[in-house]
Amino acid sequence: MEAFEVTGGTRLSGEVSVSGAKNSVLKLMAASLLAPGTSTITAVPEILDVSVMAELLRRLGCDVTHDVVAASLTITVPETLHHQADYDLVRRMRASVCVLGPLISRCHRAEVAVPGGDAIGSRGLDLHIAGLNRLGVEVHNEHGYLMANAPGRLQGASIWLDFPSVGATENLLMASVLAKGTTVIDNAPREPEIADLCRMLVSMGAQIDGIGSATLEVTGVESMHPTTYQTVPDRIVAGTWAVAAVITGGDIMVRSARAGDLEIALDKLVTAGAHIEVGDHGFRVTMDRRPRAVDVVTLPYPGFPTDLQPQFIALNAVADGAAMVTENLFEARFRFVQELRRLGADVRTDGHHALVRGTPRLSGAPVEATDVRAGAGLVLAGLVAEGTTTVFDISHIDRGYAHFVRDLTGVGGQIARVDI
Repeated sequence: MEAFEVTGGTRLSGEVSVSGAKNSVLKLMAASLLAPGTSTITAVPEILDVSVMAELLRRLGCDVTHDVVAASLTITVPETLHHQADYDLVRRMRASVCVLGPLISRCHRAEVAVPGGDAIGSRGLDLHIAGLNRLGVEVHNEHGYLMANAPGRLQGASIWLDFPSVGATENLLMASVLAKGTTVIDNAPREPEIADLCRMLVSMGAQIDGIGSATLEVTGVESMHPTTYQTVPDRIVAGTWAVAAVITGGDIMVRSARAGDLEIALDKLVTAGAHIEVGDHGFRVTMDRRPRAVDVVTLPYPGFPTDLQPQFIALNAVADGAAMVTENLFEARFRFVQELRRLGADVRTDGHHALVRGTPRLSGAPVEATDVRAGAGLVLAGLVAEGTTTVFDISHIDRGYAHFVRDLTGVGGQIARVDI
């Protein structure tokens, strides 16, 4: 297997560029299914999840070309789609369940395997199913597949989400754009990736009001058309680089990033002692001292993002003082803490709370990435640990970070991809 070998002790300095958001581009790829013809998506990150989603679209009958140099995808969608998303692909990436909405909208039937993905906790599909039921779709679970059927064109409805679920909202948006009448989704999440999907759908001919708010109103249209659309920058990757600068006492310019999407996270870094300059094309993070410990409470956007929680635990592990990290979204997100302890971190968990007492020194050791962001957090910890940290199961990291080794070495990090 492959692993990352990280040697600590280097101050990071230089520039990095952020590509399109993993949590957006996969849904934009699914949205292309709504319109026969050729759509183009730009600012596409070269990550494993994009390759998996591209293969899934091919099996549904699409022709997909990924131009790595241009960072673009062209997706040619046929008039008649296949309607089954197979287990061998869906199990590798939970986001693939987002094809359910467009398939039921176009084909009036869909068979999508119950998804897999990161081991960060239970993420049921109840809200997806309940919302689709309101639109006139019958959904049941059979032999590990979600079997969805609609007798005809979907019917608009009022839908209240008990929790602002990103995945459920994405499926309901893509199901409702071709429905008859008006669909109102209340208590909708306000993540930038949801707004990004809405804007692409509008560019394809959809009628959506309330973009960026907690109430989305979709007026169904008869048909959609192909489009060319640029993916929003990845705020989680940008945030990871910001933490990397702070944890190593470095100076990093993060280009093509939107500071406004990271307001709370960047404010926490300022509290930790960092200096942040925001410009038109990104932001610069500098740190010249040991960071101060900062409390973190994860919440739906615009609250602190759960996808930056492991990176901030790594930061607090070497900070001056103690901090409480509270995880409100995924109950198993603290699984990686036991790996961080192998480096000498003083972290104790109790339910959805983690008490982190900073220590001046971590020590390199073999560790295992349990999910995308946990892997990033372990790499950051390895950058400030004495000796060498070997991070295993890096396929998780490859799912969310393009050219991680190249970019880290470009700012002075000592990291190499090795065969074990």
